[in-house]
Amino acid sequence: MRIPVLGTDRQTRRPASEAAPPAAPPAAGGRIRLDGLGKRFGSGAMAVSGVDLDIAPGEFITLLGPSGSGKTTTLNMIAGFTDPSEGRILLNDQDISPLPPHRRNFGMVFQSYALFPHLTVAQNIAFPLRERRLDRAEITRRVGEVVELTDLRGKENRRPHELSGGQQQRVALARAVVFSPSVLLLDEPLSALDRKLRQSLQREIKRLHDELRLTFVFVTHDQDEAMTLSDRIAVFREGRLDAVGTPDGLYHDPGTRFVAQFLGESNLFEGTAGPDGYRWRDRVWPLGRGAAGTEGRHLVVRPEKLGVIPAADPVPSGHSTAPATVTDVSFYGTYQRVELRYDDESPGCVVRPAQATPSVTAGEAVLAHWRPEDQVFVTP
Repeated sequence: MRIPVLGTDRQTRRPASEAAPPAAPPAAGGRIRLDGLGKRFGSGAMAVSGVDLDIAPGEFITLLGPSGSGKTTTLNMIAGFTDPSEGRILLNDQDISPLPPHRRNFGMVFQSYALFPHLTVAQNIAFPLRERRLDRAEITRRVGEVVELTDLRGKENRRPHELSGGQQQRVALARAVVFSPSVLLLDEPLSALDRKLRQSLQREIKRLHDELRLTFVFVTHDQDEAMTLSDRIAVFREGRLDAVGTPDGLYHDPGTRFVAQFLGESNLFEGTAGPDGYRWRDRVWPLGRGAAGTEGRHLVVRPEKLGVIPAADPVPSGHSTAPATVTDVSFYGTYQRVELRYDDESPGCVVRPAQATPSVTAGEAVLAHWRPEDQVFVTP
């Protein structure tokens, strides 16, 4: 653990109030590289196949995907709990694939917390230090640091059953970082918590990452969680990586139909691109940006980029349109969600300010409209 020096600027000895803003600390985490990683269970099909992924030191990367997509199996191979059937796992360019979990020196946080019920908070946190045979003074010092870091002060002598779910997860986090691992692996650590507590712990996990600068590999099936926490997201589909990118990049340019529909919501139109534009049913829309290579692709517009007007109203200049029927209108305080059914029977939605005009109602015939520069093309 690195403890900041308070009170003076160490180089100039100026008072802290006059010191220049400190530079961000260098990343303390390790670099992980997955090289053709794969896993087959028994004689069945590959559960994970051909995964190539380079995780930078200090990066927060999330493995995201639906149940059975291979994300947890991949995390278990990184941790050493599952042996790869093919490929390699490298830590700082050293192949660690043959090493057992305890020799990889990775921190691990589980969904179930995995705390020892008969030990106190302090004893649970100290467990990996005792296993490494550190002296008592060093154990006391490190436990005290992470107790402060994870906001567990005053709870050191309690046992797990005396803590809330969020507090238990804080203990699990403290235990996972107390021995200064280079990599922290987190397997759906917030899925057992209610929505409000999840949001609180998300902020805590992000703060821990920012302070410790470790490499975080986080597994979840929750798209919002991945978008909130991650530097990058690796989207898994049927045992393979479908896409890797920043949350912003994947949301605005998803690349594939699967990513467009799994990461957020989309209005997806299955048409054909031609020299005159993109043809959908009896309409031809301008290709807009990304016109090259649109043959065989679907057109996607995100809900907040879409407008909706009664079918008889004039369309904003330069906008593409698609006829639809409103199936539902819901209000969420600051915004309004309009559910649509397009003329080809595909679903869609619009997200707009709560007091947006013109108003529309369920059962009404409308036109969805958007600027060509707000559409993207994805592979099927």
